[in-house]
Amino acid sequence: MAFNILVIDDSLTVRAIIEELLAAQKDMRIVGSAASVPAARELIGQSVPSIIILDLAMPGVDGFAFLDELAGQPHAPVLVVSSHTVAGSQSEAAAIQRGAFACFDKAQLVRQGGRFTELVRQARASSAVQARPNQAAA
Repeated sequence: MAFNILVIDDSLTVRAIIEELLAAQKDMRIVGSAASVPAARELIGQSVPSIIILDLAMPGVDGFAFLDELAGQPHAPVLVVSSHTVAGSQSEAAAIQRGAFACFDKAQLVRQGGRFTELVRQARASSAVQARPNQAAA
């Protein structure tokens, strides 16, 4: 059975690349695509995603603020896909600290599509309620 994925990125091109990569997977289904966090909030209630794919750099409410909003409440695992989250970067560490399951470098989507789809599966398999580490211990 396919699991539901919501993609949040202000770039139409990046959303299309992600959707193309995931559409080829029999166990994945895109149930929504949003160009902003406010639009995504509506889709989350309607589509109940199993995974949220989130960009960090967006106009208005950015991905960090959305991670903070989700913290401490039940939600789908969040996979951050951003050009700001290259391996070992401060943005990667900040996203993980705020509750992201993992991060993937947006510039590598086409070149490492197989690794990306595997990371999506790992996020789904985690199925644990995502929260800030310091709140999870409370």
